[in-house]
Amino acid sequence: MSDSCYHCGLAVPAGVDFPVEVDGQRREMCCVGCQAVAQAIVANGLDDYYRHRDAMPESPREALPQELQELGLFDHPDVQRNFVRPVGEHEREAALILEGITCAACVWLNESHIARQPGVTAVDINYATRRARVRWDERQTKLSHILEAVAAIGYRAHPYDTAKSEQLANKERRLAMWRLFVAGFGMMQVMMYAVPVYLASDGTMTPDIEQLMRWASLILTLPVMFYSSMPFFKGAWRDIRLLRVGMDVPVALGIGSAFVASCWATFVAGGAVYFDSVTMFVFFLLGGRYMEMMARQKSARGVEAISRALPAFAERYLSYPDGATERVAVHLLVAGDILRVKPGETIPADGCVVDGESSADEALLTGESRPVAKRKGDAVIGGSVNIASPLALRVEHVGEATRLAAIKRLMERSAAEKPHVVVMADRIAARFVGALLLLALATGIAWWWIDPARALWVFVAVLVVSCPCALSLATPAVLTVVTGALARRGVLVTRGHAIETLARATDFVFDKTGTLSEGRPVLVETLALGTITAAAALHLAAAIEQGSEHSLGRALREASADADLPDVEGARAYTGKGMEARAAGRVVRIGTPEFVGALHGGAAPEQAAAWAAAGDTVVALADEHGWLALFRLADKPRAGAAETVSMLRELGLRVAVLSGDAPATVARTMQTLGVDAGAGGMTPEGKHDYLHRLQEKGAIVAMVGDGVNDAPVLAQAHVSVAMGGGTDLARSQADVVLLADDLRQLAAGVVLARRTLRTIRQNLAWAFAYNLLAIPLAMAGWVTPWMAGIGMSASSLLVVLNALRLQDKDVA
Repeated sequence: MSDSCYHCGLAVPAGVDFPVEVDGQRREMCCVGCQAVAQAIVANGLDDYYRHRDAMPESPREALPQELQELGLFDHPDVQRNFVRPVGEHEREAALILEGITCAACVWLNESHIARQPGVTAVDINYATRRARVRWDERQTKLSHILEAVAAIGYRAHPYDTAKSEQLANKERRLAMWRLFVAGFGMMQVMMYAVPVYLASDGTMTPDIEQLMRWASLILTLPVMFYSSMPFFKGAWRDIRLLRVGMDVPVALGIGSAFVASCWATFVAGGAVYFDSVTMFVFFLLGGRYMEMMARQKSARGVEAISRALPAFAERYLSYPDGATERVAVHLLVAGDILRVKPGETIPADGCVVDGESSADEALLTGESRPVAKRKGDAVIGGSVNIASPLALRVEHVGEATRLAAIKRLMERSAAEKPHVVVMADRIAARFVGALLLLALATGIAWWWIDPARALWVFVAVLVVSCPCALSLATPAVLTVVTGALARRGVLVTRGHAIETLARATDFVFDKTGTLSEGRPVLVETLALGTITAAAALHLAAAIEQGSEHSLGRALREASADADLPDVEGARAYTGKGMEARAAGRVVRIGTPEFVGALHGGAAPEQAAAWAAAGDTVVALADEHGWLALFRLADKPRAGAAETVSMLRELGLRVAVLSGDAPATVARTMQTLGVDAGAGGMTPEGKHDYLHRLQEKGAIVAMVGDGVNDAPVLAQAHVSVAMGGGTDLARSQADVVLLADDLRQLAAGVVLARRTLRTIRQNLAWAFAYNLLAIPLAMAGWVTPWMAGIGMSASSLLVVLNALRLQDKDVA
């Protein structure tokens, strides 16, 4: 097997098997995309492409013959299968990764340019991860046309693939390190020639020796200018060509003008040279960018970890349960397949356990740190890890229908949507660059009249010191870090504004059933009334309810689990009332007291009314001769609910409970959890009006519900939170989803959201304060260009490092 992909030349990841037969020989490909491309090349009779090419191109995606590029290969359904999904009848959405992004201005440029293309309906780019989400109307344009538009402005867009994303990140790191090394080496060598000139007294160094030093410095500066500094010049030229002003323009202008002036002074053997300062400035600037890149990739790695959760292969039974299995690629699995998952292996798809007993680590997907027990019939999540013993699983959902895929889409939606504070910062930064150029030009002209010898230096220093990189990074860096930190806790942010609004919330309104409670009744008490014991009555009730899917019947069956149930026959359900069956030759009914009492004509026991008044559910059991038993069932409070309410109140938040349940039931829940405000017997319209009244009083309301039944009320709230187990994630429109159904993580999320806003304010304050302080100093001539380079790099690095503090696991 080859170590590199036959099509694109990238390394083939371990365990990957995507072969294609080319010229009668098996060739290995690195991914399903390259496999589809190679198959298309062979199918179109273009095998000569592989025979005649003499080298791999710079970009793997350029490894296509021109004929296939003209055919629009990326418009082929097989190629699009893994990164394009339909979002409407004619609308498509692609996940792309952009190569060549160096700053926030690059993001703005690409978003603006792509959005102007015919047929494009939406485009969002995440600066930290370099991922882009593009939507287009397939009736008006094609994906290949969008990729061509990106290439036309000097960038490269690739279909998103986790392995290739990591390879591009590695390539970015290697290239940045080499540029930094060349700049550092050149700076040290140039300084060796510059220092003797600085230290020499008048008359101690002859003109020819000084000129030799200048020529040596010029030669050593060339690699720094034409290799290390090339990203600045490429970015600046691209911006100028498109009649836009990006952040590379002032940097390139400063470096270029200082270098040209130094070259002229060297050629004419007169005037000052600045080769040492140019190389030093480039080194410090690249050093800052390299550290910022490493910090950014570290924060993005946490967010993208979920994309690497699924394995490449799975072990599928050929004919379950005889033991024969085959190894297949995960993308070939279909619903109904039976898989074997060994201890330590990752579960490859959503499904249920058909044999075996084990536990699963779902920490990456739900934030639940403890292993979750798995037995026959239990659901399993693709991406979780089997821990204890082998399991046989039936696949139920694959591909885009899995819970993991839904989580990824929600995270992408969150990353793509920009909060108001980010949009404002981007607008300010874009206008600031234009104002900066005018300010630097005016300063240079003023200094030309004051002191011509220093005019160039001051001009360059003003250009560089005030480049607003820190301002553009201040908010995106924080949001990227905190999104990953919340996801690790099982709090999935799905909307861009959610973190900001959650931090400012004043009121939390909870639905009761399925949110503060488990949403399923449990047996609390059994009262025997006839000639049989409470245990016998429970077993008889469970026997009658064996075929029922009703939640009350399920609660009775669970309460008598592992017991030998009596034989019953002729079980019949009466909708909304109960069930009837024959047991030991007599007719028995179970259900509401009214329905059951009609069998023998007796009045309902007083205890039934007392339990109902307390807010509990009452189930009666009787035969033709009279009452046999009463069962008291209640909705059990969710674990951690009382603790969550207490934590939210300690944070100064007001808490309320709304429910359609009986007022007595809601009142008991409020008393148990320590909630002061709330109401029962409410319709969805009533809940909506309750939230509206709070908002009219100036409250910022967070609504917590199950995500589907509460959809209209969730939409009314400023920020909505859905329980991950209570809704289909793919249909969830909530702003935040609690994947682990652990309410305590919601309180921790509020604390982290507040820290996030605090960190954003700190970053913005630093960015503005730095520019307000640095610009006047540079205009006054107190800041040299190399000092300006350090200041600009340090300011950008500081805001990223400040954001990384939010990754602390003990944040709340």
